[in-house]
Amino acid sequence: MATVTALRRTVPPAVPGITFLSGGQSEEEASVNLNAMKQCPLHRPWALTFSYGRALQASALKAWGGKKENGKACQEEFIKRALANNLACQGKYVSSGSSAAGGESLFVANHPY
Repeated sequence: MATVTALRRTVPPAVPGITFLSGGQSEEEASVNLNAMKQCPLHRPWALTFSYGRALQASALKAWGGKKENGKACQEEFIKRALANNLACQGKYVSSGSSAAGGESLFVANHPY
């Protein structure tokens, strides 16, 4: 509610969209926060979306571990996060908490977020 309120006060309605970065949040936090903004009952004259590089890939990369034999597990984790974020974009995400790295913080000290 606070994020959408702040955006409504500062971003002109003529702006077509606002894209959020995961900024070191865990995969799960990023999905939950996007979902919350999409569920906010306040009018949003712009599209809200995301660009979650690490928050989309972390579980997949952890499952893969650089090993060819882990390819299927890697794909499964990536699909889980992609589906979660698809639902979050619609405000329909319900946290399951089940992924290899989903709850781990992706914060990196001194990273220029």
